[in-house]
Amino acid sequence: MIDYQTIENAARKIMANAAIDIPPDYRQGIEDMAKWEEGDLSCFVLQTMMDNWNAASEDRRPMCADTGLPRYYVKVGNEARLTDGFTGLERALRSATALATHDIPLRPNRVHPLWRTDHNNNVGINAPEIDWSFEPDVDWIDITTVHKGGLFGTDYRMLFPGDGIDGIKRFFLDTLVAFGKRGLACQPAIIGIGLGGSKDITMVLGKQAACLRTVGDRNPDPKIAELELELKRMGNSIGMGAMGFVGNAMVADCHIEVGYTHTGGMPMSVHAFCLSSRRATVRIHADGKCEYRHDPEWFTPYMRRETVEWPTARHNEKQSV
Repeated sequence: MIDYQTIENAARKIMANAAIDIPPDYRQGIEDMAKWEEGDLSCFVLQTMMDNWNAASEDRRPMCADTGLPRYYVKVGNEARLTDGFTGLERALRSATALATHDIPLRPNRVHPLWRTDHNNNVGINAPEIDWSFEPDVDWIDITTVHKGGLFGTDYRMLFPGDGIDGIKRFFLDTLVAFGKRGLACQPAIIGIGLGGSKDITMVLGKQAACLRTVGDRNPDPKIAELELELKRMGNSIGMGAMGFVGNAMVADCHIEVGYTHTGGMPMSVHAFCLSSRRATVRIHADGKCEYRHDPEWFTPYMRRETVEWPTARHNEKQSV
């Protein structure tokens, strides 16, 4: 059984990890970009970013003064058992957020949308957000926290089937140019794209693609993987670099996630993470053991299942009996 205190302690730790430590995959991606960035100011920004990350890690303080909007992605094993149930899990995550806001500290960014009041702890109505996923045949839970900026870096458009791949590319470039010229994103960033689903699901898919996949990870569909790489190259060829300065290092990576959609439409969303790429994950096993990592491993084969059944070892065994 996984108890309340174990969840709260683990969530507080990943809150600190996300706020302070750059994921190694993203850091390597930025170091690689710095080698071929040609713009003087962009090179300066990239080097300053890396210096700031070193200082944050050494001093154990947040890498950015704006610590974003902390949120959680929780993957629950079908065999997992919680002493306080799912409402206890939610309470532990809300408590961990409040404690981390004070202890790390995180900037208390959450306010009521109308009255602008706050509790000084990043907790409130529908905050922090918790997204849920499930995994068959396991008894652990994965908790990932993401600290994403909450102001800009997101756009949506309803395309149509006739727009095709060219329409996807056009909207992608339009969005990146707008982000760069108007200061709507802190680049270089991992760009996530949601294709299909309903209007709300395409937004969810795009944000998850940006925040929950690592630099260098490719979609298992080879044609989608090819499109990811093509869009990454295109994004780095529009003449914009770090923080919108002239350069060619705007997209650290591009990730695409898809969902079956209405036959008459093609919703698409584009999301930019930020130059801090703040994410951290813990797996809590049934015996209370905690394993910490930087890769959320969110998009499992079960998550991407295409029909009623899914390809797990147990299912295959049952089918063969």
